[in-house]
Amino acid sequence: MERGELVPDIEFLAAYCAIVGLDLSLRAYPAGDAMRDGPQQRLLERLRGRLHPGLRWRTEVPLPIPGDLRAWDAEIRGVVPTRWRSRVEAETRVSDGQALERKLALKLRDDPEGHLILLLADTRSNRAAIAALRPGLRAQFPINARDLFAALGAGREPPGNAIVLM
Repeated sequence: MERGELVPDIEFLAAYCAIVGLDLSLRAYPAGDAMRDGPQQRLLERLRGRLHPGLRWRTEVPLPIPGDLRAWDAEIRGVVPTRWRSRVEAETRVSDGQALERKLALKLRDDPEGHLILLLADTRSNRAAIAALRPGLRAQFPINARDLFAALGAGREPPGNAIVLM
């Protein structure tokens, strides 16, 4: 199996896991780029409503790697007076801070151009999660929401990465 000479089915995997004392757990994820999360879509629309009308907005923007199914939840582009780009990663509920940090780090590694806006639903649990993660994220997201919204509302490039609770 490890050499790729055997393609196991689910029954084999369950038995194999049971022998070594593990429970088999599977997850299925939707393929493609359709946005299926209503709360996330509403969160993104709240951000979009704060943008200058001259800025370009796109959702589900694929990473620039052929065959890679990952995408930024949204992208904001400015064209005047200079071209710039901010990517948006929206989360309605932060349940695993390390997983979120890892996901962002990998996406930034594979698509480093532009600024990043981590957009979070303003909930008690998300505020607590960000407070716990803040020391590790502070250097990566130095811009506060007020400065970010001042720039985006005026149609200007944000001064850096930001975490925004909306």
